[in-house]
Amino acid sequence: MVRPDRVEDRCCLVAIIFFILGLGTLLPWNFFMTASLYFNDRLKGEESRNDSVPSNGTAVTRTEYYFNNWMTLLSQLPLLLFTFLNSFLYQLISERLRIAGSLLFILFFFILTAVLVKIPMEPGIFFSVTMATIWFINSFVAVLQGSLFGLVGLLPQKYSTLFMSGQGLAGTFAALAMLLALSSGTDSKTAALGYFITPCVGTLVSVACYLLLPQLEFAQFYLNKSNQKKNYELENNDTLLNKESADLQEDKKQNSHSIGNGQALLSLEPAEDRKSSLWHVLKQIRVMAFCITFVFTVTLSVFPAVTVDVKTVYTGAWERYFTPVCCFLAFNVMDWAGRTVTTFVRWPRKESPLFPVLVCCRVVFVPLLMLCNVQERSYLPVLFSHDMLFTFLMLLFSLSSGYCVCLSMTYAPQLVKPQDAETAGALMTFFLALGLSLGAALSFPLRLLV
Repeated sequence: MVRPDRVEDRCCLVAIIFFILGLGTLLPWNFFMTASLYFNDRLKGEESRNDSVPSNGTAVTRTEYYFNNWMTLLSQLPLLLFTFLNSFLYQLISERLRIAGSLLFILFFFILTAVLVKIPMEPGIFFSVTMATIWFINSFVAVLQGSLFGLVGLLPQKYSTLFMSGQGLAGTFAALAMLLALSSGTDSKTAALGYFITPCVGTLVSVACYLLLPQLEFAQFYLNKSNQKKNYELENNDTLLNKESADLQEDKKQNSHSIGNGQALLSLEPAEDRKSSLWHVLKQIRVMAFCITFVFTVTLSVFPAVTVDVKTVYTGAWERYFTPVCCFLAFNVMDWAGRTVTTFVRWPRKESPLFPVLVCCRVVFVPLLMLCNVQERSYLPVLFSHDMLFTFLMLLFSLSSGYCVCLSMTYAPQLVKPQDAETAGALMTFFLALGLSLGAALSFPLRLLV
């Protein structure tokens, strides 16, 4: 049998594919979130043309859709639900159908969103269609993400890191696409059409990459289930077999005794390597589960529902670029930087009680960002009106988010036995989705409080 260390990822093709697939999993969320200005402008613009003024001179009150809040909530609820359901779907539906099928449905909904840019529609109907699209597209994203996490887990650890790096850059990719659309000099509808065509192309590339994956020798070797089991045994017993081979040349009798002991040891491995119960694994990673849930609850409670409504104090052309640059681009670049920093620095350690304390301290960003120049506002005063203050807070907010998220996801599998690492990863994915959903729900009262 071919040894794992003799199989090469030629031209790093498998690494590139999983990076692109990681990017593809978070394109939907980031492209809809970054385009919140387009959706809000279209809703307000359509509604203002339909407003009428009665004979008594009083204006008709406009409907407030709270698009950012509903977009966040309807993105995360299906993510939570289908992340849970995916643990059952993988037994009933093949991995190829789950991944390729999800990518094709995501592509369909992106094309639908691009087509709707050019179709005139009543604001209420447009809002309903968009919310339904967001619900369905994130349902397929949940199945896709859970399936890809299971797939990349069969490869060496560095491929999981590359997959998460691709996810971290999805937001930056969306923010840059928005900036290019705004700076293109075309009308708003043409710019929006070009913006939504971009993820269509990105998803098509993801489909092509996934279809190419089984053709690569490196992927074939690691993704074959029977090979995976043999590789695990080879890697774990290779050192022991090398030592015993030296004894073979010295004393045949001693070698037989060593083999007998080795067989006795190996015969015990199935009992020792038996997977722990779900509850037992949860008890071991409960601190990290709390951390990942709390980090995303804090982050999604104000981003983007509150931060997207922060306005610049300057007038002119900068107004168009303020939110894409200071809100979305700043957040996504620093979130990716925070994840990347954990490759070199991991503090506090996983056993340290300082880590959950650090996570809890992030709650201070909630009132600080609510006291920025959010418009419209009803109750709270504006204490940090300048653009630089808001940008500085966003940089710290996103850097700490990416750092704590990556540490939580990295530490959890290290707290359990190797054979329980996959279970720990699945549980952490569920709590990640739970934190996103709680943060999305909390964004409603927090936005109203401003």
